[in-house]
Amino acid sequence: MEYVTAAPDPRSETDSARSGRRSLALALLCGALGAAVALLSTRQRWSEGTATVAGGAFPLTARGSDVTGVPAALAIVGLAALVAVFAVRRTGRLAVSALLALSGAGIMATALIGASDGSALDEQAAKASGDTSATVASFAHTAWPYAAAAGGALILLAGLLALRYGRRWPAMSGRYERDGTPRPRRAARPADPDRPEEMWKALDRGEDPTGTGPA
Repeated sequence: MEYVTAAPDPRSETDSARSGRRSLALALLCGALGAAVALLSTRQRWSEGTATVAGGAFPLTARGSDVTGVPAALAIVGLAALVAVFAVRRTGRLAVSALLALSGAGIMATALIGASDGSALDEQAAKASGDTSATVASFAHTAWPYAAAAGGALILLAGLLALRYGRRWPAMSGRYERDGTPRPRRAARPADPDRPEEMWKALDRGEDPTGTGPA
C-alpha cells in the first residue's frame, strides 16, 4: 500500500527560489539600464535640418528634450516604480509592477513617434527666418530616438518580470527577516532587587527587601 505525503519537494522549492533570484537580478539590471539609456538619449540630438535665412541654408538641430519631454519623465517614474516594488506586497506590488511596465511602453511609443516629429525644428526655422509660416527643410533624424525606445523596452521587460515573478521577491520590512520568519523578541531584563525602586516596590507589597525577615 502506497502512502501519499503532503510534504513539499525540497528540490522544487530550491528551483523556485533560484528562479526568483535570477528574475530579480535581471529586472533590476534591465530597469536601471533602461532608465539610464532613456534619460541619456533625451539629451542627445534627435533631428536635424536646414532653414532658408537670407537666401542661404541655416543648419538646425533639436535634442530629444526639445521634441518631447515624456520619455525622460516616464524614465523617472519607472525608476521610482522599480524601487517601490520592494516596498509593497501582494496587490500593491502588482499595481506597481504594472506601472513599471506601462512606463516602459510609454517611452517606446513616444520615442518612436518623436523620431518623425519635426515640430521642434519648424519652431526653430520660424524664429531663425522671422517668418512664422517657415518650416524646416531636408529633415532627418538620428539613431537616438531608437536608443530611447530600446531603453523603454528594457523597462517594459523589467515590469513584465515583476508581474510574473514579483511574488517571489523579498520586500523591505523591519519586522521580518529575509526568509520571512518573525524576528525573535528580546527577553526582558530581570529586575535587580538591589535597586532603590525595586526595594520600594517590595515594601509596598509587604515584603522584606533585605531578605532577613521571618520566613
